[in-house]
Amino acid sequence: MNKINYTSEQEQLARFAKAMGHPTRIAILHFLAKRDTCYFGDIHEELPIAKATVSQHLSELKEAGLIQGTIEPPKVKYCINPKNWTLAKQLFAKLFDDCCPSKKNSCCS
Repeated sequence: MNKINYTSEQEQLARFAKAMGHPTRIAILHFLAKRDTCYFGDIHEELPIAKATVSQHLSELKEAGLIQGTIEPPKVKYCINPKNWTLAKQLFAKLFDDCCPSKKNSCCS
């Protein structure tokens, strides 16, 4: 069996896509994108789900690098990771530009 050698860009894009692959995580990203920072409690109040579930989703987004958190005992403050947010936008734009040529006579027309 041959091993596929993925580029670092493909691997990074897959990490971002996986982290964004749940509607709750998209809702969290929308919530955080509208603010400079917010606390865990603010996110939990916004979303009608258990604290443990919110925490799990935040962990996935943080692990992918899309958000960052700062511990300010007894609270944790979250925000969008601006460097990786920009990278995600660039990688997704490149994917859509590279994979979706604007041909009038595509094979599926």
